[in-house]
Amino acid sequence: MSSPPETTGIHHVTNICTDMAETKAFYEDVLGFHTVKRTGNYDDPGTPHYYFSSTPEGEPGTNVTYFEYPDDDGDPGPGASHHFALGVEDEEALREWRDYLRDEGVRVSDVRDRTYFESIYFADPDGLTIELATNGPGFAVDEAEPGSEFVEPPER
Repeated sequence: MSSPPETTGIHHVTNICTDMAETKAFYEDVLGFHTVKRTGNYDDPGTPHYYFSSTPEGEPGTNVTYFEYPDDDGDPGPGASHHFALGVEDEEALREWRDYLRDEGVRVSDVRDRTYFESIYFADPDGLTIELATNGPGFAVDEAEPGSEFVEPPER
């Protein structure tokens, strides 16, 4: 059996919103992202497709995109994403984000220890959960070779 070709990582994540203006304001005004491209959906002409990036250039790996479907009922089915995570350097940056988001009127969780990283959670205007997660300590914390065995979550 041959090995699959390599990928360069996650290129972008695409979601659905019901109000592009509200989503654009959230990404630009609250999260500080840049709108780097506005197109139609190539597979569904007439449907707006906006690309928001954490950098002004919109390099692959920095983009979250949205299709606008105003009549969407917001009830995800099988195959839909539960949430996506954006990275931050460390716990200090995570706490700064938590405080900033609260100051902006965004409902955000307390910092949660996920063993391999720490996280906070909040939602976009349509209720999609967004996670901010620290870079460390990493997946090698409790096993020499990450993914080599099943690890039970700690009791909370």
